[in-house]
Amino acid sequence: MSEDREITVLTRPRGKPIPRLPDSVPLPISSPTAALYTSLAKSTGHTPHRLRLTKGSDGSPLPNSSTTTLASTGLRDRSVVHVKDLGPQIAWRTVFIVEYLGPLLIHPLLYSLRLSPASPFAPAGVRASELQTASLALVCLHFLKREWETVAVHRFSAATMPARNIVKNSGHYWLLSGLLVAFFTYSPSVSNPISAVAAPGASVWDPLPLAGIALFAVGEGLNLVTHLKLSNLRPAGTTTRGIPRGFPLFETVTCPNYTFELLAWLGMALVNRSWTTVVFAVVAGATMGLWAQKKERRYRKEFKEYKRKRSVMIPFVF
Repeated sequence: MSEDREITVLTRPRGKPIPRLPDSVPLPISSPTAALYTSLAKSTGHTPHRLRLTKGSDGSPLPNSSTTTLASTGLRDRSVVHVKDLGPQIAWRTVFIVEYLGPLLIHPLLYSLRLSPASPFAPAGVRASELQTASLALVCLHFLKREWETVAVHRFSAATMPARNIVKNSGHYWLLSGLLVAFFTYSPSVSNPISAVAAPGASVWDPLPLAGIALFAVGEGLNLVTHLKLSNLRPAGTTTRGIPRGFPLFETVTCPNYTFELLAWLGMALVNRSWTTVVFAVVAGATMGLWAQKKERRYRKEFKEYKRKRSVMIPFVF
C-alpha cells in the first residue's frame, strides 16, 4: 500500500450527538493523527482538546499526535472512529495557577485581618508572634514557587481537562491549605489550645522551628531539582515521556518530587505547630501516593527497560 494513498475515515459520535460532526473524513494514510483531530475540530467548531477519538474496532484511543500516523494506528479505508465530546476544557497550566492562587490570597488576608493592629477584627494589643509570621512566609514561598514552576518549568502530558473539574481541584488548596490552615495558624488568641504558634514567647530560633525551616528548605530545593529533571525529559511542545534516573532518589523512589513535597510540609508543621497542617499533609500525601502508584504502573507498561522501584514515594516504607 502506498503511503500517499488517501483513505476515508468514518466517524460516529460516542455518547450524545455532536452537531456538525461529519460522517467521514478523507485523509492521506501517511497523515498524522493530529490532522484528523484538526479536521474534526474545524467541522464541529470545538478545539481538538475537547475531542476524544477511539478506534471502532477495538476501542483503543487515537492520540492527538504529530508523529503518530494513521497507518501506524491500524486505520484503513472506511475504518470507523468514535468521537466523544469531552465538554468545555481548561488548560492544565491555568488550573494550576488558579489552584495555587488560593493560599497565596487567603493566608496574607487572614494574617492581616486577625493579627494586624489596624484590623477591626483583631483584639486590642494583639501582635503576630514570630512563628505566625514565619508560617506566613513559608506558605507564601511554597506557593510562589509552585506558581513559578507552573509557568516556567512544567511541561504537561495533557493540554486540558474538563472545565467543571476546576472547582473540585481548587477546593483542596483553597479550603484545606488555604482557609483551614490559615484560620488556625493566625489565631489572635494567645490562649488558643489548638496551636502553640500564637504564644508571644515562641521564637523561630527555638530548636523545633529551626529544624522545621531546615526541612522546608531541603524539601523545596530538592523538589525543584526533581521538577527540573522531569521537565528536561520532555522536549518543549511534545508529550514525550522518559525514564528519570539518578539524583535525587530516582533510583530508589518512583516519585521523589512527592517525597520532598511531604518533607517541606513536615517542616511547615514543625513551625506552625497546627493540627490543620498535619491534616492537609496527610490528605495530600494520600493523594500523591495514589498518583505515584499509577505512575509506577505506567512506567512498567510503557518502558520495557524500566527497573521497578522498591518504593513509590517514601523510601523503604511506601
